[in-house]
Amino acid sequence: MKSTHDRGRAILLAFSAAAFYAVNFPFSKLLLKDIAPTMLAALLYLGAGIGVGILSLFVRKDRRNYERLGKSDLPYVIGMIVLDIAAPIFLMIGVRRGTSASASLLGNFEIVATTIIALAVFKEAVSKRLWLAIVLITLASAILSFEGAESFRLSSGSLFVLLAASCWGFENNCTRKLSAKNTYQIVILKGLGSGLGALLIALLLREPFPDIWQIAASLMLGFVAYGLSIFLYIRAQNTLGAAKTSAYYAAAPFIGAILSFLILKESLTWLYLLALAVMIAGTLLVVSDTVRRQPS
Repeated sequence: MKSTHDRGRAILLAFSAAAFYAVNFPFSKLLLKDIAPTMLAALLYLGAGIGVGILSLFVRKDRRNYERLGKSDLPYVIGMIVLDIAAPIFLMIGVRRGTSASASLLGNFEIVATTIIALAVFKEAVSKRLWLAIVLITLASAILSFEGAESFRLSSGSLFVLLAASCWGFENNCTRKLSAKNTYQIVILKGLGSGLGALLIALLLREPFPDIWQIAASLMLGFVAYGLSIFLYIRAQNTLGAAKTSAYYAAAPFIGAILSFLILKESLTWLYLLALAVMIAGTLLVVSDTVRRQPS
């Protein structure tokens, strides 16, 4: 039985992980003014892999002995890395073409993609409450994907963010198959493998290299928004379990939206506010369903 203090600390870690990931949206938007999308995606994941690799040298290891990755894990490792190459590239293109606040909220579509894939491929049960949440989140995503009340044109930026969320939905299911293995090994492979893959694509596209300060800022953002966020997420899982940690982590898109308005001064529209209300309702259903199903 976990103590109240341990649970409180774990909840704080989960919210901190969400907050660290949320800074990705406004600060990536700022970096995209000078850095091409694929190059930035590469630097973000390289920052995560390098940062967590260095961090693993100094932190106390978990008492449990996790099994290292083996040959049987190779298909899932390849799937994880390939999807993690595609997802951040799509996200950076989406953030560049649209607003950071909308991109942040659309990130919740990852919940829908993960659940549908888990149902279709791994035959996991989906409750009525979760089905309703999927409908609401999908509806909110559709509202955010239109360019405005006067137009029925789909926003290309939103479509790229939805593609990113769908890739991460597949990736979540690949990573789930590796969850019992060495966590540091998984995160470092994810960061370095995906980062180098995206870097190769950026070079093939002849995207220019940023200057040294832009590279440093991108690596640091990647370490905080991807690497450190994942690290804190894993720490929270040790106490709360995967499901409850995911429920608290659902705060990330809303924190990202708030940061976008504060940092980038993006304007609020009635369409955005409508989508926000629907997205909050859907997310609350996900959280309540997750917490209800898991033991304390």
